[in-house]
Amino acid sequence: MPEEIVETAEEAIVDTYMLASLWAWPLILLAVAIFVGWAVHALLWRALARMLRRSSWWRQAIGRARSPARLAIILLAVSVAVSASGLPMEFKGAVSRTISVIMIGLIGWTAILLTNLFTDRLMRGHRLETEDGEDNVHGRKVVTQVRVLRRTANILIFIIAAASVLLTFDGVRQYGVSLFASAGVAGLAVGFAARPVLANLIAGVQIALTQPIRLEDVVIVEGEWGWIEEIGATYVVVRIWDWRRMVVPLSYFIEKPFENWTREGTSIIGAVTWHVDYSVPVETLRAKLIEFVEASSLWDGQVAKMHMTDANEKTIVVRGIMSARNSIATWELRCEIREKLIAWLQAEYPQALPRFRAEISRSGAEEYREDLPDGARAPVS
Repeated sequence: MPEEIVETAEEAIVDTYMLASLWAWPLILLAVAIFVGWAVHALLWRALARMLRRSSWWRQAIGRARSPARLAIILLAVSVAVSASGLPMEFKGAVSRTISVIMIGLIGWTAILLTNLFTDRLMRGHRLETEDGEDNVHGRKVVTQVRVLRRTANILIFIIAAASVLLTFDGVRQYGVSLFASAGVAGLAVGFAARPVLANLIAGVQIALTQPIRLEDVVIVEGEWGWIEEIGATYVVVRIWDWRRMVVPLSYFIEKPFENWTREGTSIIGAVTWHVDYSVPVETLRAKLIEFVEASSLWDGQVAKMHMTDANEKTIVVRGIMSARNSIATWELRCEIREKLIAWLQAEYPQALPRFRAEISRSGAEEYREDLPDGARAPVS
């Protein structure tokens, strides 16, 4: 019995030694490969930084790509070490496939980083507002175009990278080939399911190129007045005047009508309407309106007029139009002029405010008394 225990222990020791000897050399190769890959990356990046130190673009590009490039070089070194390790083919195949998937992800990551760097440099110097606080239409145009195209490019890069990763698996590749070959119900179902995403992507490209909207444009959407706060890959965020947020699909601004108050510029004309009595001195009212508008700091010096737009059996309707540098200033100017003109009418021409007139005929009152029944009392006139 003790001899059997000794033999079993000896066999276990031999098995452990054989297993350790089988994996020792691959593990050593793996460690050496990681160190060599890290050292090669460090030397290569130092040389590149020295060569490209005069170019800010390339210096920033190699700075953004440094981390994914380090992983890529180390993975290449590990792939070579695994091939020379003498491990079973099944293990080599699994490692090779894993490295391929990671490499595709690193390439996509690097492409997104470089795309963001390129677009950031394009947007540099373009602000939504100038230094004096005025709206910068050209800057909003460039920033909107670059941001929308960047998001679209990032999505396409991600889709291509994800599809490349899936195609590394035989089962997925065979399914894709059969789906493409059949082009039947399954293909139609996939296309129909992807239609909203594709529609919004195409709408994003259209908006970037034609620009019916830009960042900080003043728009009226679904009866709500607000600003374009964010243009995403598939949606637009509209900041309503009362701080609410309306999220609208990108395709909405291609398929449906909406109002854009800052399409060509930020200046806009506002209107104020008053109902006044027929006795009002119209020319004096017109002169006072223009005086108030010209004295306001909100007026941009372009439009200040008054028209009589209507007259009915009770009042006349006058409308004053005035312009300001943007929609907010126009709103404030309208409120200011409305308040000042009403206060001026109350102080100078109170009889010109809207009134109801009535005429009492005495002969009509006498006829009314005669028609009353006996004992009834007529109302006091």
